[in-house]
Amino acid sequence: MQERIHPLTFEPVFRDYVWGGRSLATLFARKLPPGIVAESWEISGHPSSPTRVDNGAWRGTLLPDVLAELGSDLVGTNSADVVAWERFPLLVKLLDANRNLSLQVHPDDAYASQHQSGDPGKTEMWYILDAQPGSQLVYGLAQGVTRESFRSAIASNTLETQLHRVSIASGDCIFVPPGTVHALLAGVVVAEIQQTSDATFRVYDWGRLGADGRSRPLHIEEALQVIDFGQPPTGKVEPQIVQDSDGVKRARLADCRHFTVERVDLAPGSEFQGLCGGSTFEIWGCIKGYSQIHWSGEPVSLRAIRFALLPAVLGHYALQAGEASSLLRAYVREPG
Repeated sequence: MQERIHPLTFEPVFRDYVWGGRSLATLFARKLPPGIVAESWEISGHPSSPTRVDNGAWRGTLLPDVLAELGSDLVGTNSADVVAWERFPLLVKLLDANRNLSLQVHPDDAYASQHQSGDPGKTEMWYILDAQPGSQLVYGLAQGVTRESFRSAIASNTLETQLHRVSIASGDCIFVPPGTVHALLAGVVVAEIQQTSDATFRVYDWGRLGADGRSRPLHIEEALQVIDFGQPPTGKVEPQIVQDSDGVKRARLADCRHFTVERVDLAPGSEFQGLCGGSTFEIWGCIKGYSQIHWSGEPVSLRAIRFALLPAVLGHYALQAGEASSLLRAYVREPG
């Protein structure tokens, strides 16, 4: 079994929603299929679009099948509940918002367990990889908005007056808990880390038509049930520095029961040493520069933009920077 424990990299799965573009190719030299590419699912165990391992002993195997064989050796004891659920806990995407995404909201786990078939709730975060000057996104509601005023604005087609907008730039991070009305707007490319779920209620789609020439479905009543109208509008995450020494700077960007995400900046030639000791898997994504994952086997190279999944029982590892690098690190902390 030991030869089957190694850092996993994956072939992405592409989605061609109407709001996408070609920025993943122009910005990051990604090889894309023809036409619109809205999302690149980088690490996914979701049954609709599972990703396939492209290296090592598991090459050619879908992530759900790796999980079925490795179980907690892959995800760790902090995610023991998902072994029975048989779905990898996190989903990593790249999103190219060439046009506005729909205005939407996600349910929490409690609502999803009662009303959704298969998917849990959805907590997510965005790391802004690229943003055109003046870029904004929708995050939450304007002051004083109530369920009644929101419903009335939908009916009168004045919903945009009810929304809170946040100015963003490359390097910003946004944490999106369930119940938050939100939308990426045109001109941004983000990395998204989220629960493995597609539970989404679309509230408004800017009056446009889908690829089939029809309006895309809305889910007004479901959205009104899950929107947190008492949630004050907030904005960008303030990174919390947890390490700054020997060429390694770590900042915590998000911390919830579903995931913790850090940004790790490495000076040229420096290294971050870690341990996958059985409690959690780790996901590392290089968003700038070039680094290698060193462990007991063959090193795994990460160039921007590229993600790798480290099994929970991998053991000691090190991220070594071949040049100045920035990485995202995601894991699941101990419950409680």
